[in-house]
Amino acid sequence: MLPPVAIVWPCSLSVDEYVARGRHVEVPRLDCPGCADPMSFWSGFERSVRCGGPCRTLWVRRARCTPCGVSHALVPSFCLVGRLDVIEVIGGVVAAVVGDGEGVRPVAARADVPHTTARDWVRRFARRAAVLAAGFSAVVVEVSGLAPVLPIGPARRALAAIASAFATVRSRAGPAVGGLWSFAALVTGGGLLATNSDPLWFILGRRRLIPPVP
Repeated sequence: MLPPVAIVWPCSLSVDEYVARGRHVEVPRLDCPGCADPMSFWSGFERSVRCGGPCRTLWVRRARCTPCGVSHALVPSFCLVGRLDVIEVIGGVVAAVVGDGEGVRPVAARADVPHTTARDWVRRFARRAAVLAAGFSAVVVEVSGLAPVLPIGPARRALAAIASAFATVRSRAGPAVGGLWSFAALVTGGGLLATNSDPLWFILGRRRLIPPVP
């Protein structure tokens, strides 16, 4: 198993609160996903994030595992890896287009993002829909022992599977789970809309699940 280059951690701070704390933001000391040894903080880097307006700059901590010699970016759960906009904006656009059947242009205008960007999110979600539906359904089965009942259509199935997994985990873990889309970022390790073709790991606590190929 190859460890990821980024680890998404459950961040309860808003974007503004995170930005205001700069390099002093408190990040949990996590275990290495490869060997499970505690990692140590190892500098960090700046990245941009957009949340309904101009871009802002975040300080992203890095952690390093000494035995493995691997470092990981510790990404707050309001972000996706490789995406500028926060997950709540991205998820809101996807839900409105896929779930509610709205057009991409009006939804993009309402979210204050370029319509080409919103269109890319929806298309990428649709391309990954089968593996997302399988993965989030696996989370439901892992937690509850029951398979979710999903609608017809790959993208709608994926959206419903995310909602079902969130409801199932939240019923047991409570508000600590956070919001729907930050939960989706956590479970997919920031790869909800990943552009590569590598298998997508689904993370549940300390467990890592990889769904069967649909």
